[in-house]
Amino acid sequence: MTHKLPEPMLRAFTEAEKAAKLGEVPVGAVIVDKLGNILAVAGNRTLQDHDPTAHAEMLVIREVASKLASERLVDCDLYVTLEPCAMCTAAISFARIRRLYYGATDEKMGAVENGPVFFAQPTCHHKPEIYGGIGEQRAETLLRGFFKNRR
Repeated sequence: MTHKLPEPMLRAFTEAEKAAKLGEVPVGAVIVDKLGNILAVAGNRTLQDHDPTAHAEMLVIREVASKLASERLVDCDLYVTLEPCAMCTAAISFARIRRLYYGATDEKMGAVENGPVFFAQPTCHHKPEIYGGIGEQRAETLLRGFFKNRR
């Protein structure tokens, strides 16, 4: 039986697919409020923006912080198609994101369950609720296809 993905994750995949068409690593992110209303969507834009920090997660966090006029996004949940890197996990912690949902794991650059396992560090001040593997197969297929075409 196939489980239907939550709407915010479907939107994150749409953003990841758009990013791939632009030659960006296909990662998409969405932030919702506690009622599930979508506050921001983005795909990776590091090439387009000439900015190594323009990861999908960073873009939506910046947008929502600006909209809410607050650096704390305590009632917000983040959906992202790939396990966040160390930079993004730090931003998630600093923003006090309530819940993190992600698709595929990232053995090379991930920092939630791989690499530095950021949220387990004693220096981490906030750990969101974490739900991995949401649409994992779809995320892995998208990423594998993207990198296969680039080689």
